[in-house]
Amino acid sequence: MNILTQLATTEPASGGVLGALGIDVSMLIFQAIAFLILVWVLGKYVYPVFIKVVDERQAKIEASTAAATEAEKKANEVKDAIEQMMKQARKEAGEIVVTAKEEAAATLEAAEQKSKTTAERIVADAHAEIEKNIVAAKKALHNETLELVAAATEQVVGKTVTAKVDDAVISAAVKGAKS
Repeated sequence: MNILTQLATTEPASGGVLGALGIDVSMLIFQAIAFLILVWVLGKYVYPVFIKVVDERQAKIEASTAAATEAEKKANEVKDAIEQMMKQARKEAGEIVVTAKEEAAATLEAAEQKSKTTAERIVADAHAEIEKNIVAAKKALHNETLELVAAATEQVVGKTVTAKVDDAVISAAVKGAKS
């Protein structure tokens, strides 16, 4: 408020225009010199540290932005590579399934063929065994028939005939029985 009253007075104060405004010239010069010294000290010692910190911070921000951009680029490349690998894996899996089905069908066909061959061999062996048994049975039956005919002839004739006559009689009887 002191300043307002000084400005309102019409009497010029000592010190000229600045004195009329209530400004002490010696104090103004002192403050101007102190301000200049303060600006010089700040410019020499404080601002370079702040500028250095700000520059380092800016460099870190730019580096992290560049790293983020590079990481995004690499992530997209990896994503594309993974997609290609997945496509290739699906294709190979499909081929493996087809190959497995073909191998299974071939194995099944081979097993069927082997079982058919084995069955045919078993049937052939059984037929051969049956044929052998039939021949053996016929032979045994023939021998028994000869013995029975010889025994019957002996009882009918009452005596044993020579082997030659016996064989002839038996053969004739067997021929008669067959026809």
